[in-house]
Amino acid sequence: PLEVGYTAHSVRWPMAGFWLAASEERRVRVLLTGIAGFAGSFLAEYMLQQEDVELHGIVHRHDRRIQHLLPHITLHRGDLRNALWVSDVVQEVQPDIALHLAAWSDVGGSWQQPWTTYELNIQCQLHLLEALARWRPQCRTLTISSNEIYGLVRPDDLPIDEDTPLRPNSPYGVSKIAQDMMALQYWNSHRLPVIRARSFNHLGPGQAADFAASAFARQIAEIEVGQRPAVVSVGNLSAQRDFTDVRDVVRAYWLLVTQGEPGECYNVGSGRPHSIQWLLDTLIDLSPAQVEVVVDPQRLRPSDVPCSYCDNRKLAAATGWQPQIELTTTLLDLLNSWRDQLARHSA
Repeated sequence: PLEVGYTAHSVRWPMAGFWLAASEERRVRVLLTGIAGFAGSFLAEYMLQQEDVELHGIVHRHDRRIQHLLPHITLHRGDLRNALWVSDVVQEVQPDIALHLAAWSDVGGSWQQPWTTYELNIQCQLHLLEALARWRPQCRTLTISSNEIYGLVRPDDLPIDEDTPLRPNSPYGVSKIAQDMMALQYWNSHRLPVIRARSFNHLGPGQAADFAASAFARQIAEIEVGQRPAVVSVGNLSAQRDFTDVRDVVRAYWLLVTQGEPGECYNVGSGRPHSIQWLLDTLIDLSPAQVEVVVDPQRLRPSDVPCSYCDNRKLAAATGWQPQIELTTTLLDLLNSWRDQLARHSA
């Protein structure tokens, strides 16, 4: 369950030139890909707290993150790389709203598996948009890109707005540009009402240990219970990034898909930079453990971008969104999620 709850509220839905109120005729039908992922599971829980939403989710492998939600959703198990299967699901569900969160999310891993990154991020979205354009051309759709599309950000680019030049410096960044531009093309060519979110770094409870803050939290939680020496291994701590709680991020997604302008792109981020060092220091302060910090050369990556953070004024103007959860609370929830996981495994 989420540590921070949300208040359900009524929403009116723009549909193909007319307004469909949530109370009219039937519930608003939502299709969410990547429902069992990190952000997807939080978005599913958030949407189920809205009034009159009928939620359909697409999952490929495990559903561990959403076990508690299964009685309240309709799950479709399959592979988004299968165009015929995707078409069948969209034809069956007939969604009013679609949110596409399924993606390869490992930036570092994209160097080792560039084609897999391209295939998953480009092909899966292509099949979804093709099916929507065919069977549900009025469906309001949100696609998720990344701050990695901006790539080699220069100091005079800060804060990064939606007109900042795209200078990708990883295969992952290239794949997310392709997703972003594909979504724009489907609006331009088919008038499929697609809104594009460009997400900056987000974190929260349950995040995989592939990401810096979660890696730190896991090590600290293991130190607390004596599962490892009192040493936290780290990489580069000087880089500054725009971090937002995942629960605030998914709220932005929902606001964008219901209130954003089709064809437009919106940065999703706090608008404030924090260093990796600050994340580590905060997590250490939240623990009673006395730890030593050691730089692990294998964790070091050359940082071409010392600082990156967004201008989120376009998102705020369109939806009124602002982050609500302090990052210290986020980090405590993240640390507690690792403590809980270790406790369950040792029980």
